[in-house]
Amino acid sequence: MSSLDALLKFDDKGLLCAVIQHFESGQILMVGYMNRESLDITLREKKACFWSRSRQKLWLKGESSGNVLHVKEIRIDCDGDALLLQCDPVGPTCHTNETSCFYRIIEDNAELRLAGDGVATA
Repeated sequence: MSSLDALLKFDDKGLLCAVIQHFESGQILMVGYMNRESLDITLREKKACFWSRSRQKLWLKGESSGNVLHVKEIRIDCDGDALLLQCDPVGPTCHTNETSCFYRIIEDNAELRLAGDGVATA
């Protein structure tokens, strides 16, 4: 068992939360989930690969859109149950064509305000 395996704590579905951050700006781009196989692919290819919980299959980010996430660095949190991938994105990260999936702000009155690139309408 490698030292990495000793640190990782996958959940009961065999997944780790993976937070994707722009390596230059620090902007949080998205959150995905990785199983051991997708992590191995990510480490080998230096491109973010995830486990799609909705489709129940591996998902190489950008495989259909071309919006690849080139991985510059991977960090593990103190508990070993989450990863931070610092990436150089090619194109928008969100499926809505926003740069980040986090383009909606919840105001104090629980209303939503859009704060992205202006592409998404909801």
